[in-house]
Order: sequence, then structure tokens, then C-alpha cells
Amino acid sequence: MLSKYIERVLRARVYDVAIESPLDYATGLSRRLGNRVYIKREDLQPVFSFKLRGAYNKISGLGEAARKAGVIAASAGNHAQGVALAAARLGIRAVIVMPCTTPAIKVNGVRNRGAEIILHGDTYDEAYVRAIELAEAAQLTFIHPYDDLDVIAGQGTIGMEILRQHHDDIHAIFVPVGGGGLIAGIAAYVKFVRPETKIIGVEPDDADCLNRALKAGRRVVMRQVGLFADGVAVRQIGKETFHVAHHYVDEVVTVSIDEICTAIKDIFDDTRSVAEPAGALGVAGARKYAERTGIADQCLIAIESGANINFDRLRHVVERVQIGEACELLMAVTIPERPGSFLDFCRALGRRGITEFNYRYFDVSAAHIFVGVQTEGEDAGHLLSELGAKGYKVIDMRGNTLALEHIRYMVGGHSQRLLDEVVFSFEFPERPGALLAFLSKLSGRWNISLFHYRNHGAAYGRVLIGIQVPRPERKDLRASLEELGYVYRDETHNPAYRLFVGGSENPTHKTGG
Repeated sequence: MLSKYIERVLRARVYDVAIESPLDYATGLSRRLGNRVYIKREDLQPVFSFKLRGAYNKISGLGEAARKAGVIAASAGNHAQGVALAAARLGIRAVIVMPCTTPAIKVNGVRNRGAEIILHGDTYDEAYVRAIELAEAAQLTFIHPYDDLDVIAGQGTIGMEILRQHHDDIHAIFVPVGGGGLIAGIAAYVKFVRPETKIIGVEPDDADCLNRALKAGRRVVMRQVGLFADGVAVRQIGKETFHVAHHYVDEVVTVSIDEICTAIKDIFDDTRSVAEPAGALGVAGARKYAERTGIADQCLIAIESGANINFDRLRHVVERVQIGEACELLMAVTIPERPGSFLDFCRALGRRGITEFNYRYFDVSAAHIFVGVQTEGEDAGHLLSELGAKGYKVIDMRGNTLALEHIRYMVGGHSQRLLDEVVFSFEFPERPGALLAFLSKLSGRWNISLFHYRNHGAAYGRVLIGIQVPRPERKDLRASLEELGYVYRDETHNPAYRLFVGGSENPTHKTGG
């Protein structure tokens, strides 16, 4: 089975446009993990991503008639830039269909490489359908981002380079997974040459299409996927790529947003480069695997697959890093509403550094404060237990997405009376006018009683919204929300909301520890 891939990898034409990216030793990460960690620097490619390898290999192999007609692709980022550069180098017309939500920096990056841009739809799936329609109408060759033998072979040259650059034993190679083209190419080559080397896929825990497919023994379609690591936000693994992964991928590690952000910092500390979230998955997976298995003095190689990150997203990354590194404990604490209670609480914390402290008067008997405390080198659970033993009611907020993305900026926004309020968090396409369109669809029948929106520099905006809805009408509200078609979650009973911005009812407290 592997022979057809090996031949294609060995014959792949990638070096007309791609470099043989370095395999850098990660000194700091190696020391922390107790293993020899190397990073394969695909962020140093001309388009700051591995994607041009597969795109160029596919396009360079087209016949004369296909070249004359041109190529088309659907992409919101790295594949688009790879196709645009490859087509420009070969003098071929390229049309790229991109979702309307694509950030301007990526649209301009593709346009600057000479491709024609068509903005269509809010998602990749909508852009894909339009690209297929245009391909048939204009006789353009569709360049698939991952599910194509020549694309897979182009990405497989990364595996060939790794084995050429590192002659000693390799315990595992950690590969970011979206549609599966990268891991299929690397797995096919490495397993043929060094079958003892583990190939480990890494996916966000909310976009793990390969992980679910391997467990089910077949490809599955995820109803929705997380968008933080937008470069791998794929609802279904490719058909050809799953065929390879099913046989030659040893396991899949899933990682959280906080773990991805920590990996971005790990890469920066060792290389002074800034990876995009999808590009940092390999390092996040290596770190989690090493900590889970306890292996030591082994060679671990992580693919840094890309560095196309919007500058304004860095703010969100930095905010999450300390949590991912377990250097900061975020918690909601109830203290008495009386003079001196703040001082008493600070004394209970001792000499620990306070990173965040949010409070506004609400109740005559109790104060709810949102606190961040430095915990580097300390077990956060020990601190929670210690505060509980001193009589404080504490809720650990580190895993509460609502608290991290909205509530920490809204402390003090209590309503003094019950409002028949229900609260939802939404993700909606981020483009000019999207917020207005979102509000227009919701307004009219029910009053909006709470609203918080914060731009994270991503393709999707995140909104927290409270709506006054009498109980008999809540079924109608649900139907209206379904018609919107946006990803949403009911947050009415989230303790962060109830403590800091909800009505006068308090949630049931639990003591930390």
C-alpha cells in the first residue's frame, strides 16, 4: 500500500518554491520535558506554511490544457497562499474562493501573489461549493487542500527531510491535523522507512475529526468545530487521508485552547517565532504526551506547520498562556461585605502575586470578587483547599470559557432585580456589518438586557447576550435562535454569570479543593 505514496514523495516537485526547512533543537522545551525535542520549522516557508509543497506538486504536474485553463481552490488562508504562489511561479491563472469572514491580511496576502479573489459565504463549506461550481463552469482544475494524492505526496516531503536531517532514533513525530494531508504524507513515508517511529496526530479537543474517525473506524462528520485553531477547523477527515491514517497513525492527542496558547509561547521562547494556533499543535501534543506518559531522554519531533496569525489575536493568546502553563489561578471568591474584608483576604493569600482583582458593590452582606493569583511552582488545588479551610466560598474559574472571554471584563454589571433573563454565548461570522446583522435578527420581540462583544482577531466573533423572555415564550425563543444558524450555548446557569452579572439570585457555592 505504501509504495504508491513513496514513489510520489520521491518524485515530488516542491523545491522550485519550497525550502528544506530546518529542524531546530528546542533547548528550553527539551529541558522542561526531560526529552530531546526538535521543531520542524515549516513557518519559514515563503508563505509561512507547509501548504505550498502540496499545492505546487499538484499544479506542476498538470497537463498543457489544464495549465492553460487555470486552477481554482477554496481556502481561508494557508492553502490559498500556497496555490497562489505556485500558480504565479508557473504562470498559471489562479482563482481562490474565500469565505467573506476571511481576515483582510489573508485576502491581501493571496491577492498580492496574483490570484483572483472571490469572496463567498461565511464558511469554508460554502466557499468550497462555490469553487466546485466555478470549476465546472469555467473548466478550471480544482486544487484540493488535502484529499489528493499529489498534495499528500508534496506534504510527505517533510517526512523525507526529517529522516535525512536526523539519523538517530526518533520516538515520535507530532503532526497537526485538519483534513489530514500533512499527517498522511508524513506517515506514509516515515512508516515505510522507519516503521518503529510513532506518528502521533494532534488536534484541538473541539475539532478532533481524525480522533473521532479512528475511534469509530470510519469517517464521521462533526456537527460543529471550534474555531480558535482555524487552520485545522475541519468537520470531516479526508477520504484518502483517513485511509492512510487508519493504518499508519499510532494515536491522536487532543489539546485545549490553553494548551495551544502555551505551545505558542514555548515556540517563541525557543525560536523567537510566533506560530499560528494550528501551527503550534505539534508542540502542544508533544508536551502533553511527554507529561502523560512520563517518557524521558527520547527524541520527540514536532511540526510547526504555520505562522499566519493576525497580530490582534496575540492579545487573546497572551491572556490564556498563564492558565495553560498553570501559572495563574482564576477564581470567584465570596467574602463578607464589611470594612477590612479585602485586607483579610489578601492576608489569606500571603505573599502570592495578584494578577487580577475585579469587584463592584452589589449586596449588603456578601461581596463576590474575581481574582487572579500567581501559582507558578505551586499546586493550585492546595491554594483552593487552603482558602476553603479559612471559610471562603471559592469557585475555580480556570476552565470556565464564559468567565475567561466575557465575565472578567464585566464584573460589577449586576442587575438588582430579576429580569426573566436568559443568557447565551454566540459565535457568528466576523466581517463588516456582521454585528449589526446579528442584532437585527434578534431584536424586535424581546428586550436585550445584557450584551458583551469583544473582537479576538479571528474569523468568528464571540458575543454574550442576555434576553428578557417570560417563561411561556422561551420555546419560541429557542426556535428563533435555531433559525439564526449560529453556534450558541445556554449560559444562564453558568456560575460566573450568576455571581458577577446575573440577577439577585446567587448560585449554589462549592468550596475549592
